[in-house]
Amino acid sequence: METIQIKYFSDQIEPLQYIDGKSDWIDLRSAAEIELKAGEFRLIPLGVGMKLPKGYEAHVVPRSSTFKNFGIIQTNHCGVIDETYCGDNDQWFMPVYALRDTCIHINDRICQFRIMEHQPTVCFERVERLDGEDRGGFGSTGKA
Repeated sequence: METIQIKYFSDQIEPLQYIDGKSDWIDLRSAAEIELKAGEFRLIPLGVGMKLPKGYEAHVVPRSSTFKNFGIIQTNHCGVIDETYCGDNDQWFMPVYALRDTCIHINDRICQFRIMEHQPTVCFERVERLDGEDRGGFGSTGKA
């Protein structure tokens, strides 16, 4: 089990909670009252900063209900916070764009994160043929 140092920038949000057996994603909450008009961009403060273990990074994405509940999308679609973003003032934020007028309240669960090891060093070898099965199309379905 890894121990992660966490600083709370707000005493109004609930402490982070890892729920073993349910999901390995951890919810993050808005640390401010945010009103957005359709077409506005804002950085939503998440009220936390962390010192991640060396060799790890956090992947921050919207919750599955974020768009339905708030009408916002995360502008970078997946935020990556590496272990070097660990200073005393390095609060985490979620960059969002509103597609409709909305209000986000303090403590609303708006995104989630998980900790991942950095990708190992790789090298690319140019070949004339790949020996895997041809599926055609694109994506996981293999259908065009």
